[in-house]
Amino acid sequence: MRSARWLVVLVVLGVGLAGCARVDVLSDRDGRIQVVTTTGILQDLVRNVGGDRVVVSSLVPDGADPHAYEPSLRDVRNVVYADVAFSNYMLLEEHAIIKALDANLRDGVPNISLAEGAVKYAAEIIPLVENIALDAIWLGMRVRGAGASYGANRASDVLLSATAVTGPGVMAAYLTESFGRPTFYLNSADGFEAANGYRDDTATLPPDAHTHMSWAFAEPGVYRLSMVAHLAVTPDTRPVPLGEQTFTFAVGVDPHSVPDMPDATVLRSGHADLTIDLDAVARDEPAIYLLDDPHGDGHAHQRIHDPSRTVIEVPNKAVAQVPADRAFRFLGRPGTQIHQLPQAVLGKHVHGEIDPHLWQNVRNAISYVELIRDTLIGVDPDGAMQYRANATGYVAELEALDAYVRDTVAQIPPGRRHLITTHDAFGYLGAAYDVQISGFVTPHPAAEPSLVDRRRLTDTIRNLRVPAVFLEPNLRARSSTLTEVARSLDVRVCEIYGDTLDDRAATYVQMMRFNADSLRNCLAK
Repeated sequence: MRSARWLVVLVVLGVGLAGCARVDVLSDRDGRIQVVTTTGILQDLVRNVGGDRVVVSSLVPDGADPHAYEPSLRDVRNVVYADVAFSNYMLLEEHAIIKALDANLRDGVPNISLAEGAVKYAAEIIPLVENIALDAIWLGMRVRGAGASYGANRASDVLLSATAVTGPGVMAAYLTESFGRPTFYLNSADGFEAANGYRDDTATLPPDAHTHMSWAFAEPGVYRLSMVAHLAVTPDTRPVPLGEQTFTFAVGVDPHSVPDMPDATVLRSGHADLTIDLDAVARDEPAIYLLDDPHGDGHAHQRIHDPSRTVIEVPNKAVAQVPADRAFRFLGRPGTQIHQLPQAVLGKHVHGEIDPHLWQNVRNAISYVELIRDTLIGVDPDGAMQYRANATGYVAELEALDAYVRDTVAQIPPGRRHLITTHDAFGYLGAAYDVQISGFVTPHPAAEPSLVDRRRLTDTIRNLRVPAVFLEPNLRARSSTLTEVARSLDVRVCEIYGDTLDDRAATYVQMMRFNADSLRNCLAK
């Protein structure tokens, strides 16, 4: 039965045999406690607590991006043998990693999300606030709620399918992947096939997540997009219908002139999402609606809108030209003018409401360690004395590390403590050690910077007289905008570690010391 579930999940994930070699391979022939973690940072924390009573394997190899890594067959095999699993979650990891964990762990094996669980150990969390400084609306898709009344969990899938589009031309919502090819959420050019469950026009999201994409319209006019939502609690259960809804777009025309909608609310700026609410049915409310966040600052100003009385405006200033690449011919001939909402996304950009990078504050890492200690004691009571002793010694080392980071950063004059990075991963570092997060190229490591992003980045560096910017070594290939802007302004490019370790920073302590030293060396002088 176990192997059958394993094979089903492998087919669903589409993972291949290719994978990075692991130093630690889990086994049912090893007398130690078998532990699987999602990242190398978590692996290092567990090793320090578990000592020689545990063997620990990380699913994401050092140097890889946990936001985008796809698990291999070897990874899934390690999950099957694990006695305990630790993830960060808060939607840090690629959803395929979480599904590989949750679907393949043996029944009864502890499956701990450290970021969520560490709050009980006094970890501090901060909201993930996006800067929505755009000239038109930033439109995405969102899932609200956990769906507990349906039996859903973090490995469940919410399916939002386009079933019809009416309007004067083609409509598409798509991502631009790393090699420049579009991946569709929906594309009306080839119609909508009910026979296959609208498979080619379906967005898939985990609970409590949202994603962004480009929205393109071939001709001006009024478009109406019909969508239906389902919840797939597990891969082998029938999806639960959540409802259907129609969304209206005014593309290059007066949004107040839409037929049969004279008094409609017009959404034209800020952040809005086509939203599926998993907990709405329990409240006897509609499950699909528009969620508007006009200021981009989270829950404080979010508003719910009925799609039947709301128009999404795509203004004339959103006119763009079809790229020359043949992959974009679905939009028309190269050079043809189209209307497109201006938040082109490179790769996947799925995230939640809380910044998941808690470990950038060493005090939060201590909370992780305490939760790891108590979890290992629960799995292996005979090792309780050793786990407590290891954790006590390691916490003392982390407390010294916390003081080192604080003292090192304090050597930077306050007016020069401006951190500009590749993506928004250092909010906890800034809050804990009095560093101003003055800018980043994009909110997410896979988001493609717009001209507005680049202009804002240039102005920030120039106006603040920032002496250096910082890139993450594993994201160097995606950091051309940051390095180009830095070169044009004659400022240094330094390194800082965010989500992953490597040979130079092989442990969490080494990583945080490196970051503190790099900040001081590059900003203080």
